[in-house]
Amino acid sequence: MKTVVLKLGGEVVQSEALGIVARDVAALASDARLVIVHGGGPQATELTKRLGMTPNVVAGRRITDAATLDVMKMTVAGKVNVDLCAGLLAAGARPVGLHGASSLTVQAHKRPPRVVSGGGDDPIDFGHVGDVDGVNRELLALLSANGFVPVVACLGADAEGHVFNINADIVANKVAIALDADALFLVTDVPAVLRDVTDPQSRIARLTLAEGKQAIADGVVTKGMIPKLEESFAAIAEGVRAVHIVGKLAAGELARAVREPGSVGTMLVKE
Repeated sequence: MKTVVLKLGGEVVQSEALGIVARDVAALASDARLVIVHGGGPQATELTKRLGMTPNVVAGRRITDAATLDVMKMTVAGKVNVDLCAGLLAAGARPVGLHGASSLTVQAHKRPPRVVSGGGDDPIDFGHVGDVDGVNRELLALLSANGFVPVVACLGADAEGHVFNINADIVANKVAIALDADALFLVTDVPAVLRDVTDPQSRIARLTLAEGKQAIADGVVTKGMIPKLEESFAAIAEGVRAVHIVGKLAAGELARAVREPGSVGTMLVKE
């Protein structure tokens, strides 16, 4: 059986796409071991505004103070995880909600202050933001091997019980590497890497590392897709066999993408 990691953004969980993804996950459960990693950016931003908090963002990166960490716990490990599990359950899957403090599913340490592009010359302390040290492979393998679908919120923890906010793409990459996954699927709000962002038919079905770098250099890939490609190729360099960027999925397309690699979205490979 294939081992497949799916990364879902918070925007997927709060949209009609959740039902489509959930039904495909349930359909895949008989022939693949699945692990889901999710974020919750839109939900966290909404709650932050409702609480009258002002986000502290430096060079496009959020500073996670104690209050912001509480928001992430309430949204990512709370509402988003529960809503995602409920959607999967309704579709016939067997989800189990987890986060970093669930037996160190995602073990992490506090990110040390660092100089970042666009943030000036001085190191920036990002607060309760973590870097991943390891993944509880035993727990995830035990669940997936018995037909359960682990649903991992993008929070990490250390052995002393400190909790950290971590980018969901990074968590998904680390989980895929730890499980020696056959593929990592990034379910986004765009259908694929496109040659022309205004034309959904200009899908690039397959990109190697060299081709991806060239596409960025040539300006074919722009804006938010650049860091997504760079993070994906970093994961491939660390051992992930393939990363698939998919989105705006119709019923059955996610299942087809898993069973027929390259048929949907963009498949990123080393060479």
